[in-house]
Amino acid sequence: MSLRLGMLCALLSISVAAAAAPAPAPGTAPLLVIHGGAGVQRAGLSAEEERAARTALRSALLQGHAELQAGRPALAAVTRAITVLEDDPTFNAGRGAVFTHDGRNELDAALMDGATRRAGAVAGVQRVRNPILLAQAVMERSAHVMMVGQGAETFAAEQGITLVDPSYFRTEKRWQQLQRALQEEKAGQAHAELETARHFGTVGALALDAEGKLAAGTSTGGMTNKRYGRVGDSPVIGAGTWADEGCAVSGTGWGEYYLRTAAAHEICARVRLAGASAAQAGREVINGMIPALGGDGGAIVLTAKGEVGLPFNTEGMYRGWIGADGVPHVAIFDDEALQLPGQ
Repeated sequence: MSLRLGMLCALLSISVAAAAAPAPAPGTAPLLVIHGGAGVQRAGLSAEEERAARTALRSALLQGHAELQAGRPALAAVTRAITVLEDDPTFNAGRGAVFTHDGRNELDAALMDGATRRAGAVAGVQRVRNPILLAQAVMERSAHVMMVGQGAETFAAEQGITLVDPSYFRTEKRWQQLQRALQEEKAGQAHAELETARHFGTVGALALDAEGKLAAGTSTGGMTNKRYGRVGDSPVIGAGTWADEGCAVSGTGWGEYYLRTAAAHEICARVRLAGASAAQAGREVINGMIPALGGDGGAIVLTAKGEVGLPFNTEGMYRGWIGADGVPHVAIFDDEALQLPGQ
């Protein structure tokens, strides 16, 4: 009798768990959503740069989608999409990273598995070609969640992660941004380094796989002219990156405000606890909480139901998504209509 009762309870608990887990809307999974950073301004983007950005976004979507189509998990799609963006000098991540006050490139990244809440992050690395792959190694091959600086690079070498000479990350565009920031600073303009860094280029990706599991990742070079080992929100789990069973978020913007609001987790908490949609939860935080404190930026939001939110409070945000049909959708500026899944 007790055995039968135990089996009944076990079956009941499985049924309840299955009922509680949000199911993707028909035709939405697999689904991949990406961003290449908020803060882009039309006046500061040449036609050639705009074409390059759109091409890079489509490439990241198609390559990440191929992972999902091959039956691989959400994590594989996220890391693949982000490595494509890290390798493209268009964005402030990997090869196109901005410079610190001392003329170095210091890179941060984070990765999170929504189904297990496992996470990995790195900060302040200077020789890791693809920081998102090192974040994955921290998550999967260590007992830790975050590693920083030289220690993270030592771990990278031990794990066979590709290391490069720091000159690999240097681009003339980013170097000139630093020179302008230094000149403004010398002229006594308050917060010049923050104003110069308004063209955020952080990259991120979210994926929903065929099993309904979510993953999130973010990679960045941080803020132009940053000092003193500054670390922003991107590698901080819950601030710039978050994934759980029902929601995933990657942020892009003025990192200090994302840290102060735990923005990524705050968005998903509204989905989980208040039943908010991806769009509503994202708006409340990105267009409400953060600007109320004085910050700006954007985010991408993806739920296990296949809902997508792309909130931002700047003139533009590099963004895109791709669904089961394999057609990439990309946009940059705030006046571009971007049809979302299910619309």
